[in-house]
Amino acid sequence: MRYRGRFAPTPSGPLHAGSLLTALAGFLQARASGGDWLLRIDDLDMARCRVEHRDTILRQLEAHALHWDESPRLQSEHQAAYSEAFTILQHRAQLYACACTRAELAVSSQSGPDGPLYAGTCRERALNQQNRAIRLRLEPKTLAIDDRCQGRLERRLAEDVGDFVVRRADGQIAYQLACVVDEQAQRITEVVRGSDLIGSSLKQRYLQQVLDVVQPDYLHIPILLDAQGRKLSKQNHARALDSAGASDNLRQALVALGQSPPPTLADASPGEILQWAIPAWRVDRIPRVDRLNSSGLSEAW
Repeated sequence: MRYRGRFAPTPSGPLHAGSLLTALAGFLQARASGGDWLLRIDDLDMARCRVEHRDTILRQLEAHALHWDESPRLQSEHQAAYSEAFTILQHRAQLYACACTRAELAVSSQSGPDGPLYAGTCRERALNQQNRAIRLRLEPKTLAIDDRCQGRLERRLAEDVGDFVVRRADGQIAYQLACVVDEQAQRITEVVRGSDLIGSSLKQRYLQQVLDVVQPDYLHIPILLDAQGRKLSKQNHARALDSAGASDNLRQALVALGQSPPPTLADASPGEILQWAIPAWRVDRIPRVDRLNSSGLSEAW
């Protein structure tokens, strides 16, 4: 089967150094495998997303010579497919309405290995689904993913993951379900993403099994931390990636990924750097940790 990977940014702002790390790892994994690298724009949450940010992201990727195959898939154009998947879940009788507010969840949520998990407050309540978030009732079993960087990821669904939302109270299909539909539609064989999304991968693996769709492999790379030990993210106001320094950005990302670009690439163009990086790419050189401090990298990061 031909390798098919993807990069799926949310257009709520421009790419930053952490975004580039994920994009580059996915691009090199696809190209080194002789496969395709696709682009998906996760613009399902229209309140957060902007067309101008989407355009900026496309320009940033092109400036770094990260060219995708096929037309980008926009989540906003596939609402019907997500609703169809939700209907299938309804027929499985595994859904229930949740009336918990954000404030209540903040108090009642339990601590799990991948973040807060739902305490099951509404699990046995007979609530009308109208204007309610809809959760998927998980089975009491263990789920495992053999990750190519982080090793074996094993979780007890009830104790470690918890029932999660598949449709929001406003009627919007939630990220976890939409993502599973997207991977199936684009025939993705491996998902390369940051280690902060391990919890999402496990939820999506369960959904893949319930819906009986493709179950891609996973490769979770370390996330970058800023000087305060926080994840580089738009929420933490990470600096936007400067395309004028694309070559330096790529070299810094390769160093963070353990790939050791040679000094001869000091004055190379982005395309020349990638020409070296594709045949030199080795997954086993990626640091086997879930987070990296960016303090040793360029100040631009």
